[in-house]
Amino acid sequence: MVLTLSQVQSLFGVQASAGAAGNAATAIPALKRATAQGAEAKGIAREEKDPVTLTALARFRVALDKAGTIEQALQDPRILKVIMPALGLPDQVGNAGMVRRALLSDPADPKGLAAQLGSTWRAAAATLGVNATGLAGLRDPAMVERMSDAFLKYQYRTGLDEQQAGLSDALYFLETARNAEDVFDVLGDPVLRRVVTGALGLPAQIAVQSVEAQGRAVTARLKVDSLQDDRAVRKLAERYLIVAANNASGSAAATDPLATLTALSVRA
Repeated sequence: MVLTLSQVQSLFGVQASAGAAGNAATAIPALKRATAQGAEAKGIAREEKDPVTLTALARFRVALDKAGTIEQALQDPRILKVIMPALGLPDQVGNAGMVRRALLSDPADPKGLAAQLGSTWRAAAATLGVNATGLAGLRDPAMVERMSDAFLKYQYRTGLDEQQAGLSDALYFLETARNAEDVFDVLGDPVLRRVVTGALGLPAQIAVQSVEAQGRAVTARLKVDSLQDDRAVRKLAERYLIVAANNASGSAAATDPLATLTALSVRA
């Protein structure tokens, strides 16, 4: 008996995953489309109408109005849900305690928590500036608009990953790679780290090594100065996308019900 794709989906109660996140053949064309003139502006314009995004922004503004102190504001999940992705630290939304301490530290102080946590945190603290301005600075209309715009961009870009695995990382890398002054700036930024180590084929297990050892592994394969070269950066982004697509395809194949049935029929 041969089952159709729709029958497989009905039997297993899932959508077919094959191709849901693109593949290696579509990776580079997807990047070209995403970086075409006007593509991001159109995408963000669509995101501005998304009900989920609009709700998150509305809750952000309500929470900001109700906050009594900057400390309270930096521990409110409604506020962190917007500002942490906007600041390039989406994975820290649930880490309110450290967020509060880091963003209230002086980014210019090498002994401050933000500086000790790395370049991304230091830049986030400097961008927000609440160490000097407090709650009034976070409530400033220009800052609210800046955070809202950055959140919209984040939402748009992460949505692209549903079409092509790793695409949001690649776009971020193209935009910020030149800001890395040394290998530790690369390793200190989660996205730069992911793109560079992925493009260079370094195993995930490298994370258990010392930062110095990780730095040597990267610099043995990449001259950090090359991140100032747009063409070199583009090539790294493309290589990363291909790796991400292959990884996504492998994961999909491992859990794809159609692949499971096929394997069972072959064994039978």
